[in-house]
Order: sequence, then structure tokens, then C-alpha cells
Amino acid sequence: MEEPKSQPRERRPGARLLILGPGAEGVRLDLFLAAELDLSRSQARRLLERGAVSLDGRPLAPGDKGRPLEAQGELRVEAFVAPADQRIPQPGEAEAPPSVLAEGPGWLALAKPPGMPVHPLEEGEKGTLLGHVSALRPEVHGVGEGGLRSGVVHRLDVETSGVILVATEDAQWDRLRGAFREHRVAKRYRALVEGDVQWPGDRLELELPLRVARHKPAFVRVASSEEAARGRSRVIEQTMQKLETLPGASLVEIEPRTGFLHQIRASLAHLGHPVLGDLRYGGSRRGGAHRHMLHAAEVAFEEVRAAAEDPDDFGSVLARLRSAESDV
Repeated sequence: MEEPKSQPRERRPGARLLILGPGAEGVRLDLFLAAELDLSRSQARRLLERGAVSLDGRPLAPGDKGRPLEAQGELRVEAFVAPADQRIPQPGEAEAPPSVLAEGPGWLALAKPPGMPVHPLEEGEKGTLLGHVSALRPEVHGVGEGGLRSGVVHRLDVETSGVILVATEDAQWDRLRGAFREHRVAKRYRALVEGDVQWPGDRLELELPLRVARHKPAFVRVASSEEAARGRSRVIEQTMQKLETLPGASLVEIEPRTGFLHQIRASLAHLGHPVLGDLRYGGSRRGGAHRHMLHAAEVAFEEVRAAAEDPDDFGSVLARLRSAESDV
């Protein structure tokens, strides 16, 4: 297939203008952007997520990533810094570093506190886990996707606590990313959820089609049968087990075999047991939950293994619920 190339044209200050020609016809938007701007496909998609791309004056959305282009038209890309030129901001002196749980050749496992983003979204953003990694292991710069996501193997929501793996060598990044992509990584989560869970034998094997219903802020829901039939969903798989019954709540353990945005939070809400503190999916502040009570307790793949204890706020909510039970 002919490599898509734009026709030369003057650039407006702060933006890139790409004029579509015959070589672009039928090419996916994300592939075209990646080729033109010397980016990976995921980096091109992030430009769409930022609202930085427009076609003939019409802003494009993340859902347009697979859109086949025509042989004419003008793409405008707002100014951005190439990943190779981005540097991860160092943490501030007052920032408490996350604990290193385990490490090996080319990788680190850290305990991400709740409220700490995994990586910066913009240059200059401090307070991220990756900022601390870059201070501890400067060689992480440029690994994997590079830029502000250097070395990041997988992600957790900002409010979710627990184990995060970061690669400091490209070979390990490729290996670990491949293991996550092929669902060969064992993951175990703990969650405090609404209501008394009533699963057969306190254990449930779940397969469910999910789709992203909204991008900003992200919201995931169960897909309709029509959406699933049209390929507009992702089937998630996970095992869930009740560990303890509490007043108005339950402590559960989840072992996801797939990885999809908000998979655990959305599926528990669908089952009528949203995570405590997860206001987006219908959870309450029961027990003083000030954020969603979801914790990535363990990650394991071959010799790469790490476990993180419940963070203080999770333990405090659990203790308050247990105390309320003893008062009844």
C-alpha cells in the first residue's frame, strides 16, 4: 500500500496543516496521523483525545480514530511537543515517594497511593508516580512509548491504589506489555462495595460486553445486544468472590482476566453493587469513603511479582464498617 503523504503547504504558527491527497484515500485517520507526524498510533490517538485535530474546520473526537480518509480535505493539528522532546517533571521536595514493592532487571513495582496519577498528562505536571520513578531511575526516559509515558506498562485510575509496574528497559517493556495484552498477567483487586453480595457460593464468573459511553469524563456501561453484535463493545472476563459481609456493604476480591477502562467499577455497578465512594457509578460515601474503595492488591507474571497492602484510607473505611456491625 502506498505510504500516505500529505502535499506540501505552509504551516500556520503553532499548528500543523496536512492536505489530503490520493495517497490518503481509505487510510485510517490514526494511521495517517502517526505516519505524518512520526508518532505511534497510541500517541496519535491521544491528540484526538485532547481535541487537537480537526478536519475541514470540524473538530474530531476519539471515536473518529478508525475513520477512513478521503482524497481531499485539510487536517489541522494543534501544536504539540513530540514525545522524544518531552521530559518527565521531577517530583517536588514535599512529595512523598511511593514505596518500591519489588524490582528486577529492567522493571520496578511500586505501590501507587490513591489520588496520585500514574503519569503526567501535560509537560510540567508534578505529583505523578512516573515523576518519582524518573528521579529514582533516570534511564526510564524514552522507554516504551517514551515521552510523558516512558516505561509505563499498565495504568490505574487516579483514585485507585495499588501495584503498578514500570519498565526501565525497552526489552522488559515489550515483554510485560505483551503479557498484559495477551491476558497472561494475574491481577487481584480488593473492593468495598454497596450491599450484601449474594453470588452462588459467594463466587461469580462474569463475562459482560462493555463499551465507553462517554470519554470526558470517562463513563463505561454494558452494551446492548445490538451494539455487541455490531462490534461496538469489548467482552470483559473476571472472577469475583465475597470475602466478608459488612453493614450495608461487602468486601470482595476481583481477579480480572481482561483489561478495559473502568472494567471492575462498571461491572460491579451493573450488578447492583457499586464500589463505595464511586459517585460516578452510583456508590455512596458509606463508611466515610471519600474516593472509590478499589485497590490493586497483587500483580504476578513469571518472576515479576508484587503485592501491596491496603492503604490507610481503605483500612479506615473497612474498620468503621466493622465497628458499625459490632454496635448493632
